[in-house]
Amino acid sequence: MKIKILLLLTSTTLAVAACSKNEPANENLGTDVNVTTTDNEAMANAAAPSPLTAQGFVNAAAASDKFEIESSKLAATSASSAAVKKFAAQMISAHTASTAKLKSTLAGMSPPITPDDTLSADQQAKLDSLKGLNGTAFDSAYASAQVEAHQKALDALNGYAASGDNPTLKTFATGLIPTVTAHLNMAKGLK
Repeated sequence: MKIKILLLLTSTTLAVAACSKNEPANENLGTDVNVTTTDNEAMANAAAPSPLTAQGFVNAAAASDKFEIESSKLAATSASSAAVKKFAAQMISAHTASTAKLKSTLAGMSPPITPDDTLSADQQAKLDSLKGLNGTAFDSAYASAQVEAHQKALDALNGYAASGDNPTLKTFATGLIPTVTAHLNMAKGLK
């Protein structure tokens, strides 16, 4: 009988979690739940548009480009490896072009969508940590940050291309997938 109740509770919890993918299930089912998000962070996350909405996708793409450009600018003075400096120069050029392409894609949209390139807390923390590094320590941290950033960007592009709410932006996302995949592979080669 206890097993049936436990199975029923488990399946109910899984069903609720599956139905509300955007809202974490914080039910305590006999285990400790470690909640580390502050009230302010929770409110900020609740106010942020979903990455599957046009505005959320545009914001994520703009912030991704900004992070790539800003972190890559640091490589000009902080990196010791010629390969890292070359990669960084390519990222500045590619992500400047990506930002321009995003803006031109948005130019004729109705209703208009304005990108917000504000970095996420994680992106800002990574950028700040890179600012304090030089030489091989910078090279290693930069390479890791680039792999992570490009993987997140690729995941966002794939997600929006598959399930986004704006056909024009879905096409834009689909078009960037090969480029971001190439950047990810190049970044992995830096390690």
